[in-house]
Amino acid sequence: MSTAKVAISIDDQLLKKVDLLVREKVYPNRSNVIQEAVKEKLMRIDKSRLANECAKLDVNFERSIAEEGLTQEIDSWPEY
Repeated sequence: MSTAKVAISIDDQLLKKVDLLVREKVYPNRSNVIQEAVKEKLMRIDKSRLANECAKLDVNFERSIAEEGLTQEIDSWPEY
């Protein structure tokens, strides 16, 4: 995986918390702390986006499609 260097501005109190995590050896360095935080935030955004899209679905319509597919499959199952 390739990485790129970026310069950021960060609140002093946040930086103190980042440095504490490094001092306590939770992370090896500042970059890892910030990279993990960004990755986690992006994953949360993706999950909430998926949840928002799912909320737009019509539950009754989706259920009817699922049940229609099941009844068609049951008819074609061999008897044991």
